[in-house]
Amino acid sequence: MSVKSTWSDGVLRVRVWWLLLLGRRAAAMRVLTGVVQRRPDHAYALGTLAHVLAVAGDAAGAVHVQQRLVQLQPGDAVAWFNLGYLQQQLGRFDAAEAAFETATRHAPGLDRAWYGLGLCRLAQSRLDAAEPALRKAAELQPMSPFAWYQLARLHAERGERGQAADIIAHLRRFEPRVADQLVRETGLAPAPGAA
Repeated sequence: MSVKSTWSDGVLRVRVWWLLLLGRRAAAMRVLTGVVQRRPDHAYALGTLAHVLAVAGDAAGAVHVQQRLVQLQPGDAVAWFNLGYLQQQLGRFDAAEAAFETATRHAPGLDRAWYGLGLCRLAQSRLDAAEPALRKAAELQPMSPFAWYQLARLHAERGERGQAADIIAHLRRFEPRVADQLVRETGLAPAPGAA
């Protein structure tokens, strides 16, 4: 990469950042689209354009652009995660699951990819397949309530009241509001002395 292209990439990033900060999303899209037309392999422009399209409510357009990005950078776990998230938003759970699985293969520590994978499987009522993905997300982010919450609901749905109550007790230590919500939703009380 030449000094000139590095400099112009930096200018592009600042320009797009300012346009988005000022709420000029359409102008940012025009700039990004122009860059992608001139340089179809420009990863920053593709990724940012996909994001701007998604925020604008064009999830299908965002998926199309994000698919181009993962073809360009097949080893980029974050790009695969973003594709999975967009597919999930469209209710395309098989495609989302495949993208999240690819993300976890490229970056086994990417907790949000494990969480997305678990949510896709839950959306398809595949509780047994969802559990290990949610457990991995909780292991990677033990102080985040999201995976724990889904695990507790999963256990409650399977009738595993003790395991759900243990998770509620665990959540009560650092996210009491989430624990209280689970108690309301499941009718379970936290297990006394559970970890």
